Amino acid sequence: MNLYTRTGDKGDTSLIGGRVRKDDLRVEAYGTIDELNAFVGQTAAEAAKHDELTDMAAQLFEIQQELFDCGSDLAYAREGFPLKMNGEPAARLEKQIDSYSDEAPEITRFILPGGSSAAALLHVCRTVCRRAERRVVTMTASHPANPEVQAYLNRLSDYFFAAARVANARLGIADTEYERSAEVFRKRDRK
Repeated sequence: MNLYTRTGDKGDTSLIGGRVRKDDLRVEAYGTIDELNAFVGQTAAEAAKHDELTDMAAQLFEIQQELFDCGSDLAYAREGFPLKMNGEPAARLEKQIDSYSDEAPEITRFILPGGSSAAALLHVCRTVCRRAERRVVTMTASHPANPEVQAYLNRLSDYFFAAARVANARLGIADTEYERSAEVFRKRDRK
């Protein structure tokens, strides 16, 4: 099998059900999700190096599958194809975010991305995820799309933030607070 086809040499590419320019909003949206997926893979590989983060690495590998589903749902040039994303993955992320929020130390100020290598990479994933979400929002202004993709990306960026904080906590590295920040987060009631 050849990896090259030469069909895109003039600036267009295939979607499911048609061809578009490579700078089409759909291509930009699922391309940014593909970029995010590459960062998630790098982050999972880093997390897998630490016994304290092997459960997180497994979650990240599952997230990679779901990101591929998101990209697939956005790659339809016309309606009528079966969609892969539903509300279950976002609901699962919410439960994991809640669990991580309970595990992480209290936070009252904004924090700076960084700490451990795994946490720093999770913050990169968070910011690329936010960009992917913005691309999907732009795309949906002019093209129909599965709304579950946008909801999933919104939840996923929160997951990356929560996971970054837990990665630092489990590895014994404190988050770095943004020194010029006022106290912006309320203390939560612990059960």
